[in-house]
Amino acid sequence: MKSTDEPVVTVYVSQGPLGAEAIAAKLETRGIPVALKFESIGRVYGITVDGLGQVEVQVPASWREQALAVLQEMPLPEDADLEEEPDGGGNGSA
Repeated sequence: MKSTDEPVVTVYVSQGPLGAEAIAAKLETRGIPVALKFESIGRVYGITVDGLGQVEVQVPASWREQALAVLQEMPLPEDADLEEEPDGGGNGSA
């Protein structure tokens, strides 16, 4: 996702990078800009407990509705965390 001044929102939260990367790829194929937000220490050491393995899939706020529509079409795990409410953004850095 290109850096802009537009705020980003989290549309999906995954425990680990694999699920988040699959979701990001699906959104990108639909033309939706995506950024992944995660703690780098989790990836460096392979730690996936206490939130260190958590990966947030973020999109520009103006793309939120389109992203959620795509995610609702997909078969997601029962414990999938779709962010139905805007979270106030973030910096979008990965």
